[in-house]
Amino acid sequence: MYHLPACFSTSTGVVSLERIRNIGISAHIDSGKTTLTERILYYTGRIDEMHEVRGKDGVGAVMDSMELERQRGITIQSAATYTMWKDHNINIIDTPGHVDFTVEVERALRVLDGAVLVLCAVGGVQSQTLTVNRQMKRYNVPCLAFINKLDRMGANPSRVLHQMRSKLHHNAAFVQLPIGLESNTKGIIDLVGQKALYFEGDFGNIVREDEIPRDMSVEVEEQRMELIEHLSNADDIIGEMFLEEKTPTEAELHAGIRRACLKQTFTPVFVGTALKNKGVQSLMESVIRYLPNPGEVDNFALQLNKAGEEKKILLHSARDNSHTFVGLAFKLEAGRFGQLTYVRVYQGCLKKGEVIYNSRTGKKVKVSRLVQMHSNNMEEVSEVFAGDICALFGIDCASGDTFTTNAKLNISMESMFVPDPVISMAIKPKKSKDLDCFSKAVNRFTKEDPTYRVHWDNDNKETIASGMGELHLEICSGIHQVYKRASIHVKIRQAVTLWYLTSGDSFISLMYTFKESKQLISAIVPEVCDALIDALKEFVIRMEREYGCEVAMGKPKVAFRETLASPVEFDFLHKKQSGGSGQYGRVTGIVEPLSHEENTKNIFKDETMGTNIPKQFIPAVEKGFKAICDKGMLAGQKVSGVKFRLKDGASHMVDSNEISFILAGQGAMKQAYEDGVWVILEPIMSVEITAPEEFQGVVTSHMNKRHGIITGTDANEGWFSLYCQVPLNDMFGYATELRSSTQGKGEFAMEYSCYAPAREEVMEDLITEFQGPKENVEPSKKRGRR
Repeated sequence: MYHLPACFSTSTGVVSLERIRNIGISAHIDSGKTTLTERILYYTGRIDEMHEVRGKDGVGAVMDSMELERQRGITIQSAATYTMWKDHNINIIDTPGHVDFTVEVERALRVLDGAVLVLCAVGGVQSQTLTVNRQMKRYNVPCLAFINKLDRMGANPSRVLHQMRSKLHHNAAFVQLPIGLESNTKGIIDLVGQKALYFEGDFGNIVREDEIPRDMSVEVEEQRMELIEHLSNADDIIGEMFLEEKTPTEAELHAGIRRACLKQTFTPVFVGTALKNKGVQSLMESVIRYLPNPGEVDNFALQLNKAGEEKKILLHSARDNSHTFVGLAFKLEAGRFGQLTYVRVYQGCLKKGEVIYNSRTGKKVKVSRLVQMHSNNMEEVSEVFAGDICALFGIDCASGDTFTTNAKLNISMESMFVPDPVISMAIKPKKSKDLDCFSKAVNRFTKEDPTYRVHWDNDNKETIASGMGELHLEICSGIHQVYKRASIHVKIRQAVTLWYLTSGDSFISLMYTFKESKQLISAIVPEVCDALIDALKEFVIRMEREYGCEVAMGKPKVAFRETLASPVEFDFLHKKQSGGSGQYGRVTGIVEPLSHEENTKNIFKDETMGTNIPKQFIPAVEKGFKAICDKGMLAGQKVSGVKFRLKDGASHMVDSNEISFILAGQGAMKQAYEDGVWVILEPIMSVEITAPEEFQGVVTSHMNKRHGIITGTDANEGWFSLYCQVPLNDMFGYATELRSSTQGKGEFAMEYSCYAPAREEVMEDLITEFQGPKENVEPSKKRGRR
């Protein structure tokens, strides 16, 4: 039996490298990540009392510092904190589970050394679990799995383990077993140490060790052998012992699990229920025991030599100032005292008052304040070392920038993967006098969030802002309004590839004016909760009182793509003579479609031989090709999935120049439009619907009406899951329809899958909308589309 530490203390300079862990807590939405983090902070003495998500007690979870997070009960932005557990300094980042905020997970995993993958004992492996799993593999992050919510009705950890093996393709096995499930959850069994753990006291803060219950001895022996078998497939030492029929000791098993976990060949599975305060302390023990310290992870930077070539160099993780400081800015946030920049230190030491250089811009800046973050609270520190996560004030930079104390050290960290934005909207200030404030707000927000991008649409004369989903834009626009201190007119313009509505048609897309929004919401979506309306009303009053602004919004549209159905040859001559030097450029080649897997990108390939086209004009041809790809000629959508093969051409000694071959490249694409067969692609979503079995027929019927292709079904204790592929264009309003047809019990999640040819009637509508109705057109003249 052991008790928790009575107080908390840490000093970044004192803790050795081996006693540091940088971990993230990631999972599908509503798997209990924030609740788990709250328990970790409480049991390690970081906070004095625990609070629940949604702020039901008026306080809310520590890591959900935004008011909107506490009202909705979801995590919107990553929150960082640090704590101590048995002389180990643990930096923790709690990440969102909502797909719209996936860049927050990317930011966290880029700078972390390990992760805890939380799964719901009822929901199991869900759509965003698959996304998080891919992100972990992208950054080679070792992870532990924690099956949470054992106390829920229908909890089945064995089914979750099976899903981890079949869906996530993990070599996973139980390291712990639950003693009872649902309301009968009493404790857990440690299979490695072969003992039972009971969590006693008012808040489970007293861990009592006991013998394994007799009625579970057979199951424990079987599961322990299964653990050794799976581990033997991942670790050579345990594998040899298994072949020799030797039984590993407790220490040998711990060492084997750690080796396999660091190599990412084995995933240990732990169980518990954070809400009922069971299993959290043993999970913390495992984080220290199995996940790597910063010195066990190889971190590389890219160094640019004089020849302009990139070279990978290994960074040193020693916690001293023997090497030059190197840090990565992975998250930007507008705080009360200006821009707050989160930095992961990869090498060397950074002290308060030192001068650092931005490798991208070459600018130098003095570090006036150096803090460590505990949710939205800051704690001043004088120095940080390799392996630490800190925050800086007053640093002008962008997310992904590299900082160093040596201006001559031309290195840059590999930046994080940033997904393409998936929903766009046109934004502009209603009043011209607010244009200056509007520009400042846009610049600051694009720096903070790399998936929030802004560009000028020259055709429609609009400023277009893009984000990761409707909920993302909803949160962004709300924060955006406060930042601007200006009256902003916002309307949804174009949705590209993702659409994920957990609470029905989002109220932000139904707003036409702030004054009328409550009536509109009540009339169109009566299921919207009172808390959401109250929050909106409070926001309306604040905006009208402080800024005097009203916001108007439209409804989202899907962005399609144009592509070629079959190869087409081109031979285009651009010739212009008007006295003096003219223009001359000829290009020949083939435009062909790419494979289904590559239909979201375009490729330009130079296959010319000789000097018929001088090499300095090849980029000009590519520029002309890409100019047409930005706006196709069939329906005005972007062109994707085509390969432009430039085979030959001709030039003139006097008249050929860059603009000639730009126009020749554009003319070649226009010729390909006239002679080729083009189709329109639309985004297809992978949809997972979960509802009671009695509604299976209704849900299946709805998917058929929405032109969905059912790919699989699954049933579990009165509930069913339907998996299907549905065009994004047919998914608008489905959340409300699903709720009304399943008595509010059904839920669904969506994730982008691929682009596929749109139906004939959809293509006709898009072409007519762009080109206008065509009357008396002969069939032979209908070229350029199918």
